[in-house]
Amino acid sequence: MGRLNLVVAVLLMLSAISLVTSRYQARQTFVELEQARTIARGHEVDWRQLQLERSELSRNARIDRIARERLQMVSIVPDRTAYINQAPSVPTVPQEGDRK
Repeated sequence: MGRLNLVVAVLLMLSAISLVTSRYQARQTFVELEQARTIARGHEVDWRQLQLERSELSRNARIDRIARERLQMVSIVPDRTAYINQAPSVPTVPQEGDRK
C-alpha cells in the first residue's frame, strides 16, 4: 500500500509540473500573439498611410502643377497648336523613259 501511495504521489507531482509548464507556454504564446497583432495593426496603419500618399501624389492637379513649375510646360490651347497636313504618299510607277 505504501508503494502505491508513493507512485500516485509521484504521478500527481508530474501532472502538476506538466500543468504549470503548459499554462506557462500558453501565456507565452498569448503574449507573442498579442505582439504579432500589434505589429499587424501598425502595418495596416502604414499601408493606409501609403495608399493616402499614393492617391495624393497621383492627383491631376499636383501633376499639372509640377509640370508647370519644374518642367516649364504649358497647357495645350488651340491657338498655340500647329497642325501638319501631310499628303498621303502614293508610290509612283517608274516609266520606261525614267530608267538610267
